Amino acid sequence: MSATVNPNVPVIDGAALLAEVEAFHRRFNVFPTEAAYVAVALWDAHAHLLDAFDSTPRIAFLSPEPGSGKSRALEIVETLVPQPMVAVNASPAALFRAVSGADGRPTILFDEIDTVFGPKAGENEELRGFLNAGHRRSGVTYRCVGDGSNQTVQPFPSYCAVAMAGLGSLPDTILTRSVIIRMRRRAPNETVQPYRQRLHEKEGHALRDRLARWADQVREKITGAWPDMPEGVTDRPADVWEPLLAVADAAGGTWPARARAACVELVTAATEDDESSLGIRLLTDLRDNVFCGIDRMPTAAILECLLAMDDAPWVDMGGKPLTSRGLARMLGGYVTGANKPIKPRPIRTPGGTIPRGYYADDLADAWSRYCPPTPGKSATSATAATPQVNRGESVADELFAIRYMPGTAATPATAQPSA
Repeated sequence: MSATVNPNVPVIDGAALLAEVEAFHRRFNVFPTEAAYVAVALWDAHAHLLDAFDSTPRIAFLSPEPGSGKSRALEIVETLVPQPMVAVNASPAALFRAVSGADGRPTILFDEIDTVFGPKAGENEELRGFLNAGHRRSGVTYRCVGDGSNQTVQPFPSYCAVAMAGLGSLPDTILTRSVIIRMRRRAPNETVQPYRQRLHEKEGHALRDRLARWADQVREKITGAWPDMPEGVTDRPADVWEPLLAVADAAGGTWPARARAACVELVTAATEDDESSLGIRLLTDLRDNVFCGIDRMPTAAILECLLAMDDAPWVDMGGKPLTSRGLARMLGGYVTGANKPIKPRPIRTPGGTIPRGYYADDLADAWSRYCPPTPGKSATSATAATPQVNRGESVADELFAIRYMPGTAATPATAQPSA
């Protein structure tokens, strides 16, 4: 929606206004990093400019324990965004109609989102689909409307800004569309001003109204803008951060630099902390903690290593430890360099037995595509660090014999197990 700027209205300094929004948050919220304050202030402003963007990031205030300031963060956001709609108990049908209604697009605020997507809440696929579709400006949810045989298919626009707060995590399809703020309890030396709605809501609304006027002044400039992304931020993270960087560029001052620094920090943190993909965790553990230079391993030996890892999820997969069947199912979703599913194969061992297991060569392509670089090493192919099988004697055979089958094969004096 385009607006005509009144030349008689003073031009608002966007950088100064965003600084006031950030300061307002700092009075009542303790965020874990400086990057979080930058991201939240930009998100507040972007909610006034949704029609200028092709997508809108969700913002998620998450923590492992109650009392970490998530709900208070959402309260402050509520005072700053256009048409806030608190949707703790809203049904998907109500949200469809609210977003596509004649009263204008709301900003949806989900507190206690863990009660919607937590382990005891069921799947809630309708709501998940709505949140995923509404990330894009073209997002539409189709539903049948009418009675009996007179039903017709009606599209409900889903595009809207969404802020969430809750315990634990969220479905990975929502996390990848979100700026994630990992909240934590305040330390004894961290203090905030008590928030009193009847006193402070008016201050937030005054900032909200100024954000709306500033949005009208920069809407034309922002519409269609393609902000430069920091190096390495691509694909879905770029979709998430593009609107926020466009807002920062329009505000000027120090905000473009601060926004890009915050982008890199929060995207990196989300990548490092993301355990939503157990497959990537499995591949990384196999590379860094299991194979460790061996070119083939029986399934039993792999499981022994995985289940011995104290900080890994493999000992409790739905209440049971990871099994050979579960391992095969997880790895079967990835392919080898020859574009064939990774599967267990017969393994020749120094002892003469032929168990089934996995070869590093089969895993190397998946390692190079999905796993983060090994700490202290360049992001080269995983095969570079994997001893390759010679047609004669194999170094990996010797390593395998030393580590898993002592006494079954003669080992050269130089190939002693490390202390």
